[in-house]
Amino acid sequence: MVNPLTLGLDWSRRLADGGAAGGPARGLARLFARRQRVGLDTARVPEGVRVYVIGDIHGCLNLLKRLHGQIIADARWAGGGLRNIIVYLGDYVDRGLHSREVVDLLAGPRLPGFDPVFLRGNHEQQFLDFFDNPASGGVWFKYGGDATVYSYGVRIAQDIPPAERFVHVRDRLAQLVPRSHIEFLARTQLYCEIGDYAFVHAGIRPEVPLERQVPEDLLWIRDGFLDYDRPLDKVVVHGHSVSDEPQLREHRIGIDTGACYGNALTCLVLEGGTRRILSVSDAGPRMARAG
Repeated sequence: MVNPLTLGLDWSRRLADGGAAGGPARGLARLFARRQRVGLDTARVPEGVRVYVIGDIHGCLNLLKRLHGQIIADARWAGGGLRNIIVYLGDYVDRGLHSREVVDLLAGPRLPGFDPVFLRGNHEQQFLDFFDNPASGGVWFKYGGDATVYSYGVRIAQDIPPAERFVHVRDRLAQLVPRSHIEFLARTQLYCEIGDYAFVHAGIRPEVPLERQVPEDLLWIRDGFLDYDRPLDKVVVHGHSVSDEPQLREHRIGIDTGACYGNALTCLVLEGGTRRILSVSDAGPRMARAG
């Protein structure tokens, strides 16, 4: 059986080896040979590319649809002639009410005129792990996996003994989750690079090159990354750690603004050396220049 975690890493390496933005092929060894540090003031994406980066969705289908609409409008307003890329930072499922519908939307036809890159979050990894190890359900449900299970139509009868409930849920999920959803989640990548930016769900272990990062850090890290205060080889764009507003630091940009808690779903737009923020919430859409 193919390990979904290893599969995600392989996809990410192939993307980086081929040039994340589709430019001339550049291997990771060449990228890191220079060890030239960048920060917010100097980071750029390649000419001819505009990058939209969406933070943690967590089953918030309506916000995602509205943000897609705002992204389409922004690309039209900003002008044509560029390659538009959308990087999704992971955590598509759990906590919100519409995980199944979010996965169905993302696994379906791409937005016309946009090339998508789908990264994996720790919640997708927990979802995939549950099929092989239903005993992990206690931890997964604690982090909001019960909302995902419910969205796929799984119900737990009261007469099922507690010791058997997670096996029952796993078996029902195996029947109800479309194969296309599992294949989509298994193909998600652990990271990608575009220009002077690296994109990852949680963050990286500072001073460790991307090709040597362990998956657990890419999916889960907080300590040692969020409080790191020096430039890195890339500016890291990430989700995972919730804040009321996007976090712009010298070495990182965090855009998980807690959509599933009633806050905004945020998109970072990168073009040349500029940045701006798009967001949608129940209060309506916003656009602001970032940094």
